[in-house]
Amino acid sequence: MFKNLQRGISIAFLFFACGTFMAAQQQPAPAQPQQQPTAPGEESPADVPIIRGTGAREVNQIFTVTDKKGKFITGLRQQDFGLLDDGKQPERVIRFTQQTNLPLRVGIMLDTSSSIRQRFEFEQQAAVEFFLQVLHRQDMAFVEGFDVQLDLEQGFTNNIDLLNQGIHKLRPGGGTALFDNLYTTCRDQMLMQGSGYRKAIIMVTDGDDNYSHALMTDAIKMCQRAETMVYSISTNVSPTKDKGDDILKAISEATGGRAFYPTRIEEVSNGFRSIEEELRSQYSLEYVPADFKADGSFRTIYLQALDPRFKVRARKGYFAPRQ
Repeated sequence: MFKNLQRGISIAFLFFACGTFMAAQQQPAPAQPQQQPTAPGEESPADVPIIRGTGAREVNQIFTVTDKKGKFITGLRQQDFGLLDDGKQPERVIRFTQQTNLPLRVGIMLDTSSSIRQRFEFEQQAAVEFFLQVLHRQDMAFVEGFDVQLDLEQGFTNNIDLLNQGIHKLRPGGGTALFDNLYTTCRDQMLMQGSGYRKAIIMVTDGDDNYSHALMTDAIKMCQRAETMVYSISTNVSPTKDKGDDILKAISEATGGRAFYPTRIEEVSNGFRSIEEELRSQYSLEYVPADFKADGSFRTIYLQALDPRFKVRARKGYFAPRQ
């Protein structure tokens, strides 16, 4: 049975790769009512990103392609990929872009709990260097620290000096409510940005959570609703991975990001540099899904390179808007 399923998926990919798609004319998205945000774990139409365009159902999938050694692969074409949305080929592909220049909305969340006190200075310096390299004129970023509570030291800005000041205002201390704070950040910062951006959060933490009310699945769902990739840089530099490292991997993979595990705290900056390179080596695939229903349900995305030497890293799905 599993082999038959694999064969069916391969055939669907083949049809997608060989088909001819007509570009669609974009139409303005209908205005959406304003609603109050909800607490972690609660459901609300306000949590759902509005998919803009014709019939409010265009999907923009941002993704990265690497070889088996992790080297970024650029220069591929639309016909080099296969896509299933909720198990079906898309109705049509509107746009495919290599090395997309969509504006970037990025946030850095630094763990300020007492468990990382001795490593904090390295994290701060690496974050400053990242902003200096990655931010272009159309990009914006914010800075947060988190322990039991969330500390937004600098909201969205393109000003490197303000971001630098925000990073160096952070002070370590307290427990860790990782899931609560990631949920709140995606809801209050990223969800409000809407579509039309590449959105990413970089979390620098050991992945331990000893204070949250929300579950890890709650945090992941909110990241998916906000169409936000999460990149994690672990501050656990012990020879073996622990539960916190597994948590970071699960969150990053579900949202289309990636987890990094430095062997020395001084190597945190290497993780930032890898993320910077990835953000400038991405593809954008905009399409209209088939049999779309605006019912607030979660729709899976299965995106694959037809060349087996290449691996696609992308979000696993999205929440449809609710009428």
